[in-house]
Amino acid sequence: MIHNRALRVVGAGAVALALVTACGAPPAKDGGNAASGGNAASAKSAADLGGMDKLVEEAKKEGALNVIALPPDWANYGEMIKAFGDKYGIEVKSDQPDASSQDEINAAERLKGSDRAPDVFDLGLNVAIANADKFAPYKVATWDDIPAELKDADGRHFADYGGFMSIGYDASKVPAPTSVKDLLKPEYKGKVALNGDPTQAGAAFSGVLMASLGNGGSADDIAPGVEFFKQLKAAGNFLPVDPTPATIESGQTPVVIDWDYTNAAQTAKLAGKLDWKTVVPQDAQVGAYYNQAVNVDAPHPAAARLWQEFVMSDEGQNIYLKGMSRPVRMDAMTAAGTVDTAAAAALPATGDKSVYQTQAQADKAKQALAATWAQAVG
Repeated sequence: MIHNRALRVVGAGAVALALVTACGAPPAKDGGNAASGGNAASAKSAADLGGMDKLVEEAKKEGALNVIALPPDWANYGEMIKAFGDKYGIEVKSDQPDASSQDEINAAERLKGSDRAPDVFDLGLNVAIANADKFAPYKVATWDDIPAELKDADGRHFADYGGFMSIGYDASKVPAPTSVKDLLKPEYKGKVALNGDPTQAGAAFSGVLMASLGNGGSADDIAPGVEFFKQLKAAGNFLPVDPTPATIESGQTPVVIDWDYTNAAQTAKLAGKLDWKTVVPQDAQVGAYYNQAVNVDAPHPAAARLWQEFVMSDEGQNIYLKGMSRPVRMDAMTAAGTVDTAAAAALPATGDKSVYQTQAQADKAKQALAATWAQAVG
């Protein structure tokens, strides 16, 4: 796979959030002091610590931040980490960059109580909802810019960036596809790769959903997508290889079904080497968001909250945008004139009709895939 990080939007990262009932505040830890206006580990906003300046002060005292499952070339996290560290003089320790959402939770449980535990998470929605009791409620300064359906009401998790399922292709080897059905044509024989196993990988799951929408299916019916890949295999067009930047550059995987920000990132990386392009099928737009959360047992509680503030600030959101992902605050920033217009203009084109599965729809689709995928496609 381009990254096992693709495992993280299992269920397509629904837009319709199932809001989680608030639990009690997390236990206090050392972090913050009386002069700061509160304790960092129990702060539900910067105001609880006496304001943003006090939050920065406490985070600098901690001096470190542990992040996990953030590949540097995924949604521009390499720049995000560097910018945060440079701005605040905080050492960012990045662990298991290719891990999945569940791996993040497992690491937090395994390392609980140590200074190596993750401070923050970046998760697919289903994992975020299932583990909401492990997150500290915290609302960033830009909280009101996040649509209500994209955030837990108490601030335990909230969308930060997202994108659409896409088809990346080497324009020197295949014609430009305009729909999913185009991939059944003879010109694509032995060339179409899917990023992972859809029964396990979020990107692949959403790829099958995209195929379903492009073949008469819906958010409630993924069966046409399974049938499409069965036909793709029968035609000899399906390439059973997990794509990576190396397989793309070598020409082994000339067509890749993956998130648009992952495919689009290859265009810039391979400039001068490969004519790699990305298209979001207008008749099959599948969208999803990732979600931020603070570990309730974060060893660096102030730095964790400052990270949330940074990624959700205009600066952080524009860093996501430069990585070809779509920041959750993009509409608000566009209205305010703070969006990076050049980066926005570089995004793959999309239409007006997008599908975001609810968690119930995603769960139903996962069950259907588990029962049919292996026999149909293997």
